[in-house]
Amino acid sequence: MDSSESPDTREVRDYYGRLHRIGEPAHQLTGHSRRWQAWCAWACMAAISLLQYTFGIAALGLQAAHGWSLRETMWLLALFVAFQAMVAIPVAWMHRRRPTSPAPWVVVGGALAACGVLALAHVDGYPAAVVGYALVGGVGAGLVYTTCITTASNWFPDNWVATRSFVTGGFALGAVPSIALLTVFSSPRGQTVVLDVAALVTLVVVTAAGLQLKDPPPRWWPPDIDAQLWAVDRELNPSLPHNIPAARHYAPGEAMRTGALPLMWLILALISAVSLFGIAFIPSYAVEADLGLVVAGLAAGLLATVNGLGRSAAGRLSDRFGRRRVLAAVLAVEGLTQFGLALAGQAGSSWAFVLCAMLAGVGGGAFYTILGNLVLEYFGEPSQLQNHAILYSAKAVGALVGVGGAALLIDAVGYERLFVAAGLVGLGTAVIVRFLKQPGRPFLVS
Repeated sequence: MDSSESPDTREVRDYYGRLHRIGEPAHQLTGHSRRWQAWCAWACMAAISLLQYTFGIAALGLQAAHGWSLRETMWLLALFVAFQAMVAIPVAWMHRRRPTSPAPWVVVGGALAACGVLALAHVDGYPAAVVGYALVGGVGAGLVYTTCITTASNWFPDNWVATRSFVTGGFALGAVPSIALLTVFSSPRGQTVVLDVAALVTLVVVTAAGLQLKDPPPRWWPPDIDAQLWAVDRELNPSLPHNIPAARHYAPGEAMRTGALPLMWLILALISAVSLFGIAFIPSYAVEADLGLVVAGLAAGLLATVNGLGRSAAGRLSDRFGRRRVLAAVLAVEGLTQFGLALAGQAGSSWAFVLCAMLAGVGGGAFYTILGNLVLEYFGEPSQLQNHAILYSAKAVGALVGVGGAALLIDAVGYERLFVAAGLVGLGTAVIVRFLKQPGRPFLVS
């Protein structure tokens, strides 16, 4: 028995060979229920979400206030997302080699994220915006994002999908108030005030909620659930039989050599390019198509809302029908809605444009959660943080291509052709999903 364990703590091994530590309730370890940890993580994610999901509507004001071109403005978002995604790799390795409390990482990340918001509000020069928003804000958002997902998931080893869906959903939902306010207060002065208030809220919320975050002991399992029964009982664990745990544990190098992780990386790079393209360009396309600022704000706000709420629904469906099946479905939805956005903008139909933006939100968030859980179920738990960080780095490439690359082409080819191209990429990724295979299992396993 580990010296840190209480006399009632014991370790059990389930049918798949996974070792679980059972005995301490969450309240004994933290003073609160484990749901409290999930809510604190959600609050932190919601507080930083405006840095990504609000940018499309904020970009309209930034162009007017600073005289930046659409290309320059959108490259700020591309670089922000790239820095935010790449932070996951060093954080994962540092956490593995020298585990520390999640609270300092989150609090520092929240302060940097708040600085990123202030940079959007006050800097005049473009280089300063790149450093302040993209670099500083991106690193801060990455610290909060990676740490919050990891901590919340560690408290729910019996329900990873729902927990990740819930927590990452906050990263989209939290942007809705700022999108609404920037739509109403669209003048340069109004935008500055909204962003200043948002920066203060970000700092306060992330600090207050982040200080509450604590990690459970390694291999912790809730004492009120039978870990051995959970591994085999379909009534207790509805995700069986479609989602079977990893055949064995795969270190990052081993996971890469299976071919499954590189294929997941490609899928995420492609579909995140499509999703981020929509987040960035839907508002400006609405204005370009003479649909108006209100429609632009409504489309952006509903996209973020459905993006956040849809993750939980997709997670539950993937429990019931299998990760690969539901992943292919949401990617197909994401691809098809790009065609709808192109047609609605060309036809000048406000209601169709907003509807398609909502549907884009359905597919645009669910794939992050499902792919993250596939990493756990394909490659096992001991290196899941490092394996997930490798996967998540694909979002950086998606941002550079889907946002930065699109910004370079927008004047030459126009919005409609780019949305059609995004739709084709989305449908292509849905086809690629069918080639995913869990290492060590028959291909028929979903």
